[in-house]
Amino acid sequence: MSLRRREMLQVSAAVAGALPLGWYTPLAKADDKPAHKVERVGVGAIGLRYQGTVITEKAREYGDIVALCDVDRHVREQARASFGSTPSIFEDYRDLLKRKDVDVVLIGTPDHWHAKMIIDACRAGKDVYCEKPLTLTIDEGKRIRNVVAETGRVVQVGSWQRSDSRMRLAVEMVRQGRIGQLQKVDVVLGKNVTGGPFETRPVPSHFNWDMWQGQTPDVPYIPERSHYTFRWWYAYSGGQMTDWGAHHLDIAQWAINSLPMEITGEAKLPDVKDGYDVAIDYSAKYKYANGVEMTVSDTGRNGILFQGTEGRIFVNRGTVDGKPVEDLKTRPLPREQFTVYDFDNDARPERAGKLDAIINHMGNFFDCVQTRKTPISDVESQHRSATTCHLGNIAMRVGRPIKWDPQAEQILDDAAANEWLSREQRSGYEVV
Repeated sequence: MSLRRREMLQVSAAVAGALPLGWYTPLAKADDKPAHKVERVGVGAIGLRYQGTVITEKAREYGDIVALCDVDRHVREQARASFGSTPSIFEDYRDLLKRKDVDVVLIGTPDHWHAKMIIDACRAGKDVYCEKPLTLTIDEGKRIRNVVAETGRVVQVGSWQRSDSRMRLAVEMVRQGRIGQLQKVDVVLGKNVTGGPFETRPVPSHFNWDMWQGQTPDVPYIPERSHYTFRWWYAYSGGQMTDWGAHHLDIAQWAINSLPMEITGEAKLPDVKDGYDVAIDYSAKYKYANGVEMTVSDTGRNGILFQGTEGRIFVNRGTVDGKPVEDLKTRPLPREQFTVYDFDNDARPERAGKLDAIINHMGNFFDCVQTRKTPISDVESQHRSATTCHLGNIAMRVGRPIKWDPQAEQILDDAAANEWLSREQRSGYEVV
């Protein structure tokens, strides 16, 4: 990118009042495509399996896809074919970060790579959109927070349910007292997948298995460890607690408007050699500083149930219902009266459902790249939401209740449990 373009981005906060919606005029068309752009940013995408491709497709409405990276040659070549012949392709993300024409980085890798890539991208002067969950461990979130503050970069986490109109309405109604005083929240995530033992195989010639493993222990190649099924191994993820949990627990905590202090967890931990090892038959309970209690279960109707002194609201990706929702016919809650976020573009149509809500989520990110405002799924909120997910997993793994100090970000009086706040990292891939 030219010096002039970089300077334009750096001074954009000063002209935010003149250009409140970034490079484009307010979006009034039903198809929500941006109008004339004063300047298109260069976009680089890292990790291009399904979700990485989804977010890259949404981002191309706001910028030019100039570079793609994946440790699987087949994936990156397919991605280049999908986005035209122009983007350069890389195996090592650090080569992508060196590109001066890359202004914005999208990260769609497995969880164990998120923190290092975010930190490296911020230090390279890039703004970042990273898939959820933000981190593999709680301590990673602290490091990301510090680096984002030091560099002044904009980071949006792909917890797109914050841009889903149903989810946002449910949170807004709870926060504005439409169910009275909130007392309890019940969250259902779904079962973790079981499987194994799996067969060890030779590493495919098109796949950089060493780099894919990153900070995690170097182990023989098993196809089920990588790509989509990485989420069923604690080395790389946290099962449903950090997969669906990064969505549903985030929405629940957004409405609770507090942080947990006591956590209990129950689970069966599989002991299958070379097999999935995330918890089965799991549940967790949280007590928040403001007195609200939250339960998390793997059994029941997927979604979030808010219970207050004057009513209940249930919300998931298909519905938002309850008597307080029915009462909106006579007591409407206009969108312009929403208070749960600091900055958004209300000119965009409300959207619900994954692929549609990501349109608004990505739009919010690019608005913030231009205005330098805080995005809807900012680092602090998503670090705290990921922390809640991780604490549930920690309580399950140690097999006893834990007490959490949300200010010090430490587990109280339990040295063994505190060891789970971070993990040993393989040499050469440390998150620093």
